[in-house]
Amino acid sequence: MSFDYEHTVTTTASPADVWALWSNVGSWHRWDPAVEQVAIEGHFAEGAAGTIVFGNGTEAPFVLEIVEPSARYLDKLTFGDLVIRIDHQVKATADGSEITVRTTVDGPGAHDVGPTVVEDTPKALEALKEMAEKKS
Repeated sequence: MSFDYEHTVTTTASPADVWALWSNVGSWHRWDPAVEQVAIEGHFAEGAAGTIVFGNGTEAPFVLEIVEPSARYLDKLTFGDLVIRIDHQVKATADGSEITVRTTVDGPGAHDVGPTVVEDTPKALEALKEMAEKKS
């Protein structure tokens, strides 16, 4: 079973301003309401692993599967048999940037869990956008 979701926002912030927030895992809780705390081993680079704690106390390991500085990162979270991949992309536009997040949930119950996984995505992207614009 698989569940897919995508959300895009535009911003006057540059891709570098967005990337500065994405690559600083210590700031994730400031723009993503679902996140309470994040710890990563080493630098923000492909293969780096860490742990994310959500606001409800749920903890999950994650791995950065793709890291393209100032453009994209994809993290994979594992909850038992469920695998969640969140693909974060930012690209320059004439007026700033376009930020897109694509979430895929695979495994048993993906269609039931998926909507809960992505419910805060629009709020998170709006908060990220506001923070990035303040850096501009």
